[in-house]
Amino acid sequence: MRAKRICAVLLAAAAVCMAGCASVKEAGNTNAPGQEAPSAVSKDAVSDEQAGADAQERETQTEQPPETETAVLDGSQETGGEEMTGNGIIEVPEWNAVEIPENDALEFVAAMQLGWNLGNTFDASNCGVQDELAYESAWCGVVTTREMIHTIAASGFKTIRIPVSWHNHVDENNNISEAWLARVQEVVDWALEEDLYVILNIHHDNEKGFMYPSYEELDRSKAYVRKIWEQVAARFADYDERLIFETLNEPRQTETDHEWWIDVRSDIGKECIDSVNQLNQTAVDAIRENGQGYNTTRYIMVPGYCASPDFALADGFVLPEDKAAAENRLLVSVHAYTPYNFALAAESDQNSTEVFSIANKKGTADIDMFMKKLYDKFISKGTAVVIGEFGARSKNNNLEARKEFSAYYVARARYYGITACVWDNNAFGGDGENFGLFRRVKNQILFPEIVEQMVHYSKAE
Repeated sequence: MRAKRICAVLLAAAAVCMAGCASVKEAGNTNAPGQEAPSAVSKDAVSDEQAGADAQERETQTEQPPETETAVLDGSQETGGEEMTGNGIIEVPEWNAVEIPENDALEFVAAMQLGWNLGNTFDASNCGVQDELAYESAWCGVVTTREMIHTIAASGFKTIRIPVSWHNHVDENNNISEAWLARVQEVVDWALEEDLYVILNIHHDNEKGFMYPSYEELDRSKAYVRKIWEQVAARFADYDERLIFETLNEPRQTETDHEWWIDVRSDIGKECIDSVNQLNQTAVDAIRENGQGYNTTRYIMVPGYCASPDFALADGFVLPEDKAAAENRLLVSVHAYTPYNFALAAESDQNSTEVFSIANKKGTADIDMFMKKLYDKFISKGTAVVIGEFGARSKNNNLEARKEFSAYYVARARYYGITACVWDNNAFGGDGENFGLFRRVKNQILFPEIVEQMVHYSKAE
């Protein structure tokens, strides 16, 4: 069983600036009776101990999903109580229009439309393999190919997020291995050749000695973050603005009782938020100070503590000061596996549910709530937001519910001017976090019905 380190963000209305990331284990929901369920979540994909075994098991399994998972709907069928349109698209409500300000950043994010994560790939860390390039397949079990990237683009995705962990590929002075950087660059090149937007980040480097958002580790963490971004910025300076840099991934104090939840009014909460603010500033400064090519104007995504929407919404979170040659080049980055009990809770969790219903409003309110808050604080004031990770895990044959979820989530995000990137960890079997949509070993979209919903609503006006 893979370890789960899950960020469950509490969005209870009464908890002003105190709602946060709750550590939720697969053993069960930790909410007190009557407490609002977690509504926005984030997770790490896999434990180091089982990564290789899980990947091998996933990629060697030969069974196919039930026929209903690949059936093409002809428009006369109904699913989950929701009427299908003639082309198989699930209908979502018609919401009253909201005003999306007109500026370059919001137009840029709108053009990104829909993103897909190359998860469990370059983000693999601490695997103990001898050949550093073997990290790429250590968790997902397969090496990325040009053909895979083409399939993603041809399926209607316009953005690819490439999570990268660097700390297993640096020397004692944090110089990145040429072999690792060149391989990352090769995949970035393939994506840009397919006319995709690309998000490149610092991912699982969140540990003491590298990047750790605490005052005790802050000087060392700043030095590490600066050195990584100086090198990445130099390498990709001449790449146009379709390449986006994301400063950090879910920055948090790992292995603590406040890894996924903080009281923002407490001393430790203030330290966590301020440390992330400072690390974001360090990354932005390193990129801008390169001064070459597109680094003076490149869009940069910045998260709050653990990438929680709540901590981006907290008063203590501030955008870095930006020396960009053009205005408004910072994008707020959040992760939201919402609603938690449907999207991420394991089948073994007593509060887990396979139900998501637009008609019955099962799960929709949680999505409405956090997106509306992001709109109010950022988008309505001209600051763009990207949801770098979202998704709903496959469990107990919940395909129809996942289709409804995918349609509603992306439609609601686009309504508020947000672009969302679905998490895909290439996992399909067993009882783990099965977020796989694209079976890479076969270069095949395994759930085209889900992708169809997302692509359709990512293009909706």
